[in-house]
Amino acid sequence: MHEAPDRIRNVALVGHRGSGKTSLHEALLFQAGAVNRMGTVVDGTTVADSDPDERSRQMSIAAAMASFRWQDRKINLVDTPGEPSFIADALGALRVCESAVFVINAVMSVEVSTTRLWKRAEELDLARLIFVNMLDRERADFFRTLDALKGAFGDHVVATEIPIGSEQDVRGVIDLVDMRAYVYDGFGHESARAEEIPAELADEAQEYREKLMDEVAMTSDALAERYLEGEEISHEEIVAALKEGTNHGNIFPVTCGVATRNLGSDRLLDAIVEDLPSPVKHGGLEVGELTLEADPEKPLYAYVFKTRADPFAGKLNLFRVYQGVVRHDSQALNTRAHAKERIGQLLVLQGKESSPAESFGPGDLGAVAKLKETHAGDWLAERDAPISMPQIALPAPVMAFAIAPKSKGDEDKVFSSLRRLQEEDPTIELRRDQQTGEQIVAGLSQVHVEVVVERLKSRFGAEVVLKPPRVPYQETIRQSAKAHGRHKKQSGGRGQFGDCHIEIEPLDNGEGFEFVNKIKGGVIPTSFIPAVEKGVVEAMEQGVVAGYPVKGVRVRLYDGQYHTVDSSEIAFKLAGAQAMRQALEQASPVLLEPIMQVTISVPESSVGDVIGDLNSRRGRPLGMDAASGMTEIKAEVPMAEMLAYAPDLRGITGGQGEFTMLFERYEEMPAHLAQKVVAAAHSAGEADAA
Repeated sequence: MHEAPDRIRNVALVGHRGSGKTSLHEALLFQAGAVNRMGTVVDGTTVADSDPDERSRQMSIAAAMASFRWQDRKINLVDTPGEPSFIADALGALRVCESAVFVINAVMSVEVSTTRLWKRAEELDLARLIFVNMLDRERADFFRTLDALKGAFGDHVVATEIPIGSEQDVRGVIDLVDMRAYVYDGFGHESARAEEIPAELADEAQEYREKLMDEVAMTSDALAERYLEGEEISHEEIVAALKEGTNHGNIFPVTCGVATRNLGSDRLLDAIVEDLPSPVKHGGLEVGELTLEADPEKPLYAYVFKTRADPFAGKLNLFRVYQGVVRHDSQALNTRAHAKERIGQLLVLQGKESSPAESFGPGDLGAVAKLKETHAGDWLAERDAPISMPQIALPAPVMAFAIAPKSKGDEDKVFSSLRRLQEEDPTIELRRDQQTGEQIVAGLSQVHVEVVVERLKSRFGAEVVLKPPRVPYQETIRQSAKAHGRHKKQSGGRGQFGDCHIEIEPLDNGEGFEFVNKIKGGVIPTSFIPAVEKGVVEAMEQGVVAGYPVKGVRVRLYDGQYHTVDSSEIAFKLAGAQAMRQALEQASPVLLEPIMQVTISVPESSVGDVIGDLNSRRGRPLGMDAASGMTEIKAEVPMAEMLAYAPDLRGITGGQGEFTMLFERYEEMPAHLAQKVVAAAHSAGEADAA
C-alpha cells in the first residue's frame, strides 16, 4: 500500500562542500533507526557516499536518497553534492522536493554555493530550514553565523534554537519555542535530557525568543495585533504560526547541532515533520496546460529526476510521482520517446542499497531499474500527452580535454560508456572537434573530468588518456593576390589538363568563404567550374601559415584554359588547389585565435587579483556587477590562455571563484605568439612524418 501524500516529507539536504551534509544525513538515518550504526565520511562508511570515488575523495559526487520513518511520517531525504562541479544533482533534487535543509558550517559561515542554491530554492518557492553544523569546531560561532545568514538571506531568518556551550564544550541546545534546554550526554534520542534553561543563558535565551516572536507574530494580522497589544500568545498558536510561516517562505528557522556527535539530529527530525510541508500543502503542480494533483485516483504522471548508470544492473531511474500511482509489474508511457516502458521491480533506496516496493503514490519518491528508453528529464504517464518540465539552467562546461582510448579497438566501448555517464550527469559535454578531429570531453572543473575518467574505468572497464585539447586556430589573409594554377600530365593515351587563374581578397566580415565565377567566353566550360571551387575549398582546409583552416576569403575565378580531350573534373580540381595555395602565400596570410567571452564570479576581496591575472592572460575586462554577494567580472580572453584557468582561479579565490566561457569571435594573433604556434605545428608535422 502506498503512503498517503499528507504523511510524506520530501527534503533535500543542500549546502557548500564541507558543511557536513553527508554526516548529517547519516545522523538522521541513525537517529530514526534506519541504520544500526553511524558511519563516517573519513572511514568511507556512510550510506550516502557509496561510490569508491566518493569515498576516496571524501566528498559527495552524486545525489543519494534514503527513505525512513519518524513520528509515523515517511521522510524521503536526498543528500546532494556541495562541490560546484556536481551542482546538477543538487538542482535536480530541489526540483522534486517541497523543502530544503540548508547545512551551514559554523566556522566558514555562508559560502558561495549556499547562496546560489538558496536563490534556486527561492525561485522554486521551497520551504527552507537551516541547520548550523560543526558547533564543536575551533572558531565555530553560532551567533556570528546567524548574523551572516540574516545578511545574506534577510530578516526572516530567525533562530528557533541556540547552543548551550561553544566549540569543544558545546553540549546541547535551547529550544526557543518551548523555552527548555536539551542536554546531550551521548548518542541517540534517549540522551537528550530536558532541563531548565541554565541561569547564565536565561537572558540570552529571552533575547532570541523575542526575536523569534517578532517574526512569528507577523504571520497574520490578527496575531500581530494581539502581540503588539501585549496579549499572551499560546504555545499552540506559536507552533501553528511557525509552521505556517515556514511552509510559505515567510520564516526560515535556524536550528543547530553537531552531526558527527548526533547532537541535535532528533530535534531536526521533529522540525522536518512538524514545520516542513507535505506534497499536498501548496496544491497541484502546473506543467504547461496540465495541473497535476496529489490524487491517487487520477492518471499517472511521474517525473524522472536522476539516472544512475551501472554496467551490471543497467540504468536506475529515480522519480517523483506527481499524480496517480505507479505499480510494479505494470506499464507506463515515456512521453518524450513515445515508447511503452515495463515497470518491473520498484525500489525503496537507502543510498546504494534497496528494498522492493509494491507501489508509490502521489508525492512520493522512488526508483525503478532497467527502463530501456527513459532517463533524467523524462515523464512516465498513462497516456501520451505532451508534457515537459521547464529546463534546469545548468552551468556551461568550462574545462575541456581531448580523450582517447588507452587500447586500440576500445573506441566504441569508451564512447558508449561516456554516453551513459552523460545520462547520469547532463553537465558533461561530449563532442568531436571538426577541425582537429579530437574527441572532446568537457566538464565544470578538472575534478569533474577526472571523476568521469575514474568512473569510466571503475564502472565500465574503459581506460582512457586525457590531454589538453588543441586550440582551434584559423588562418586568413590581409591583402589581395592573383595566382595561376595548371595541372598537366601526359603519360600515353588520354592526358590530364586543367588551367585556371584566380584572384583572392579578404572578406569584409573576416568570416566564411565566397566563390565568384567570372569566366567569360567559355574559356573554362561550366561543367568544370564546381571542380575548381572544390579544389580551392580543399586547399583552404590546410593553410600555408601553420596548416590551420582558412576563413574570410573571397575567390574570383576569372580566366583559364581547357582541352577538349584531356580536361577533366579532377584536373581542374587539382589546378584550383594549386592556384589557391600560391595565392595564399602572396596574400599576407596571418594566424587567427579564438576569443572567448568569460564571466567570472568572485568574492569582492579577490577582484583585484583576478583582474591582474586576466591582464597577464591578454584579457580585456569589460565591466563588473554585484550579484548575490559576489562580484561578476565580464572579460574577453583568448582561448589559449584559458585552457588551465579553472585551478588557477580556485587558487586565487580560495576555491570560491567560478566562471563560464562562450566563444565570441576570431582575432589576429600577435606575431611573436603566432611564431610559437607555427613552430609547434611544424614540429608536430615533422614528428608525424617520421
